[in-house]
Amino acid sequence: MTFKNDEDKISYIIGHDIASGIKNGEFKINKSVLIKALEDGLSGKESEINQQDSQAFLQKYVTEQQKVRSDKNLKEGEAFLSKNKAEKGIVTLASGLQYKVITEGKGAKPKATDTVTVNYEGTLINGKVFDSSYQRGQPVSFPVNGVIKGWTEALQLMPEGSTWMLYIPANLAYGTQSPSQAIGPNSTLVFKVNLVSIAKPAPTKTAEAEKEKK
Repeated sequence: MTFKNDEDKISYIIGHDIASGIKNGEFKINKSVLIKALEDGLSGKESEINQQDSQAFLQKYVTEQQKVRSDKNLKEGEAFLSKNKAEKGIVTLASGLQYKVITEGKGAKPKATDTVTVNYEGTLINGKVFDSSYQRGQPVSFPVNGVIKGWTEALQLMPEGSTWMLYIPANLAYGTQSPSQAIGPNSTLVFKVNLVSIAKPAPTKTAEAEKEKK
């Protein structure tokens, strides 16, 4: 395609952005109807569906599609975990959390009140990476009790220096919430986690005062 001027370029950019947003979204689109709606809007023609009805329908449709996606993710996650628990080296806890030790560290285990520094990579059950500190080249630090339940439970079992694979059911991850476009509702998540270091919480002024009295 040859762009004759800046108007052509910006038109293409806007159109491509709209298409990319639709493709990456959750809606099934009728291309011919979509083009007709764009033409109507650009020509100033009044919408064939009034604004009130549009908003009501859109809200209903999004809710329905979220439920379909949520139910599908939950079913697929349960099937994945059921099969995974039979794999060699997999440990399944009472909560439903599964893990596999890749490297067992020799250090202490963190408590819920500690802050840990970790490297990690998170994937969906289809292997698609949605987040990775390894790719960024920088470990991250956070309180053990400040993350999803599956992480909080697993970290307290990991000796410092360990690398584990975590298989986290939806109810121990984000549940019915969708924290990002990559992670849908009721998603089972898989993480490779390396526990780099543990930091104890700073002593409170009260604790320091009691120590001085002794």
